[in-house]
Amino acid sequence: MPRRSPPGRCATSWGRLVSAGQWQPGDQDILVVADAGYDAPRLAFLLANLPVQVLARMRSNRVLRRATPPRQPGTIGRPPRHGGEFVFGDPATWGEPDAATVTDTRLYGTAWARAWNRLHPRLTHRNAWIDAAKALPIIEGTVIRLEVDHLPSGATPKPVWLWWSGVDATAADVDRLWQTFLRRFDIEHTFRLFKQTLGWTCPKIRTPQAADRWTWLILAAYTQLRLARTAAADLRRPWEKPAPPQRLPPARVRRGFRHLRAKATCPAGAPKPSRPGPGRPPGRRNTQPTSRHDVHIATTKKTNKPGTEKTKTASPRPRQRG
Repeated sequence: MPRRSPPGRCATSWGRLVSAGQWQPGDQDILVVADAGYDAPRLAFLLANLPVQVLARMRSNRVLRRATPPRQPGTIGRPPRHGGEFVFGDPATWGEPDAATVTDTRLYGTAWARAWNRLHPRLTHRNAWIDAAKALPIIEGTVIRLEVDHLPSGATPKPVWLWWSGVDATAADVDRLWQTFLRRFDIEHTFRLFKQTLGWTCPKIRTPQAADRWTWLILAAYTQLRLARTAAADLRRPWEKPAPPQRLPPARVRRGFRHLRAKATCPAGAPKPSRPGPGRPPGRRNTQPTSRHDVHIATTKKTNKPGTEKTKTASPRPRQRG
C-alpha cells in the first residue's frame, strides 16, 4: 500500500498517545474500530503512514475482489487489476476460508468466525476518490464473517461482516478482532450515558480549556456512580429486570444516588444561603461578547446546457391573481 500523509487530526491523536506513554515503539499497532457508516479502506489508506490498523463492519450487500491471479505465460492483452468477485450474499463465491475458529461465549453461545485473506474493494473515481490519481490503489484486507448462536436480547442473530486492514490473519488474530468489535458496544453505551444521562454535551462551552474541565467532571461523576454501585438502592422501572448490586448499570445507580446523602459523611461545611447576583446594570453593554465564526457555505449557480436556454416571450402570460 503506498504511503500517504496522515490526516492532521489522526496524526495529532497518535502523537498524544505517544506523549502520554500509552504507545511505544515495539507495541502492537493501534486498532481503530468503526461501524458500517465509515469507509474502512479509505481510512486505512489515509493512515498508512502510522502504526494504525482499521477494523470496521461492512454491510451484507458488499462485493469485494480477490487478488489478481498469476499471469500465465503467453497471455495477450492488458493484465487485469482485480481477481474474482467475493459477494457477501452469495456463498458460492466464498470458497474455503483461510482461517476458522469456534468459541464458546457467555452472552452469545457458540460463535463461529471465518476469515478470507487479501480481499479489496474495486474503487471508482467517485465520492472520496474523485480527485485521486488515474490509477486507483489496491487496498487489501481480511474479511471476517461472525455468526453467533443467540443474542442476549432474544432477537434473531444475523451474520456480521468485518473488514480488517491487515492481511495473513491467524486464528488468534481472528478471535481477537471479532471480540474487540463486540467490545465496542460497551464503549458506545458509556458515551451514551455521558451525553444523555450526565449531560456531557448540554453546556455551551466557549473555550477548549473549559471543555476539558467539564469532561473531567463528567468522568469524576461516572467514577462515583461506579463506586456507589453496592451502596445505592435499585430503583428499577417496572419493565426492567432485577440485577444484583455488583451488576447495576450506572444509570440505575444514579436514581438511588440521592438517597446516599443520609448514609454518607459530609466533610464539607453546610452551604450558605445566597441569592442570585444583580447581573449587568441596566444600560451597560457587554464588553466581552462571545466570538462568532462565519460559516461559509459554498453554493454554485445552476447553469443550463448549451442550446437549452429559455427565451422570454414578447408578451408574457399575466400572473393569476385572486
